[in-house]
Amino acid sequence: MRYTNVAIESLGYTLPSEIVTTSEIEQRLAPAYQRMRLPEGRLELMTGIAERRFWERGILPGDKSIESGKQAIAAADIDPQKIGMLIHGSVCRDHLEPATACRVHDGLKLRRDCMIYDLSNACLGQLNGIALAANAIELGQIEAALIVGTEDSRHLVENTIRSLNVDESWTRKTIKMAVASLTIGSASSAILLTHREISQTGNFLRSITAQANTQFHNLCQSGKDEAVADDMRPLMNTDSERLMSEGIQTGMTTFDQFLTDSQWTREDIHQSFCHQVGAAHRKLMLESLGLPEANDFSTFQWLGNTGSAALPVTLAIGVEQGAVDAGSNLGLLGIGSGINCLMVGATWNESRVGTNTPR
Repeated sequence: MRYTNVAIESLGYTLPSEIVTTSEIEQRLAPAYQRMRLPEGRLELMTGIAERRFWERGILPGDKSIESGKQAIAAADIDPQKIGMLIHGSVCRDHLEPATACRVHDGLKLRRDCMIYDLSNACLGQLNGIALAANAIELGQIEAALIVGTEDSRHLVENTIRSLNVDESWTRKTIKMAVASLTIGSASSAILLTHREISQTGNFLRSITAQANTQFHNLCQSGKDEAVADDMRPLMNTDSERLMSEGIQTGMTTFDQFLTDSQWTREDIHQSFCHQVGAAHRKLMLESLGLPEANDFSTFQWLGNTGSAALPVTLAIGVEQGAVDAGSNLGLLGIGSGINCLMVGATWNESRVGTNTPR
């Protein structure tokens, strides 16, 4: 898919104030480590993740999605009434129904004929939201769209720790299926797209490429989707090694098509922003795609894997910190469980980022 009329006008993000180090998690896992005779330090060594963040207890995803959305709207200096589509694209949501987008729509006071819905696709939900919103803008159906999402990792990480400590069926071999759950972090992000006729930045979207390799949908699975929000105890089993291997293969195939769709060569991509999993995944993916690590911006070391918010937040922080020069071509490269892959190409001109993050 190629685009000529869509701009990534602004970004917004919010990060929690509570920092949880990998060392703290391993200290809480002392009973499991002692039972399985595991050495401390292995989790950070395996993943490259030193810390992640948790929202304060009682916060709902919609709370932070509203905050991030407000930041993106303010950064763009746009009339919110121009927004004709709102997509809430995270795994986490406030309730099974109604859509979390309903509450966010009300909190942002968007117009009544704004199309709103939730979109869930594991770690690619917000990227999929960009694709759907971009299509509507390109077709001239709407002038602007807002894609938001918030991931809350506390329940998954804490329940994984509890399960590893209490359930003695876990072994040195099967604990590998729980490692990915211990790398999850919390974050919130927002992406505002506009038609080029009302864009003030000129950050133009060039292409989007998507592929699915769903024969591997069972490599990363949570429990059943049940209405247990009042006593939420999620667990997730992830074959990290196989998921990484098959995900990279899917990424390579998608990237070849991405280069065709964008009409770029590898050398035309000045900066890459990828879904944030961990050190081993990043190294292997960049090597497999033939992209230099020096041109890739990462945040997993201090944010962990923040699901669908990972790539948008990393993009926001990267451009905020001056990692992107005017005129740079950006490759936004997403690979998620399922296996799904979505890659976005954009040419950057001016950075507008709003944040409500504690400094």
